[in-house]
Amino acid sequence: MQTTMIKCIPTDSEDAHFQQLVNELDAELKTRDGDDNAFYAQFNKIDKIKYVVVAYENNVAVGCGAIKEYAADTMEIKRMYVVVNKRGQGIASIILKELEKWAMDLNYTKCLLETGIRQPEAIALYIKNAYKKIPNFGQYENVENSVCFEKILFK
Repeated sequence: MQTTMIKCIPTDSEDAHFQQLVNELDAELKTRDGDDNAFYAQFNKIDKIKYVVVAYENNVAVGCGAIKEYAADTMEIKRMYVVVNKRGQGIASIILKELEKWAMDLNYTKCLLETGIRQPEAIALYIKNAYKKIPNFGQYENVENSVCFEKILFK
């Protein structure tokens, strides 16, 4: 279990640590998603994301996540990632909770997200954090390799 303190810092998509972590995420997804990667990549651009969290352990960036408005009451969780050697320590849940709190502070009442069937760790993370599976939304509607979730936020 986690022995050191994780500190989450709010920032935006201009943050260099966030950009580095997203580059690592994209490289991993390219391997996992194979031929489907180009389809997903078009929806994962990080320019102009206002709400980003970078998680630090001993001043080293170890994970990230972001939210962007999907609808007037809904934020979409984007770009969740934890470096490989720090997985399984609860860091992703810390980031996710920070993003949900930020969404509530901005008066959003729901978060939704898409992840891939080739990402069982992500699916387990969202289920563990009380996300419910929903029909695929928006651009993921007829995409067999996508799994979508939502969570109603309570203050």
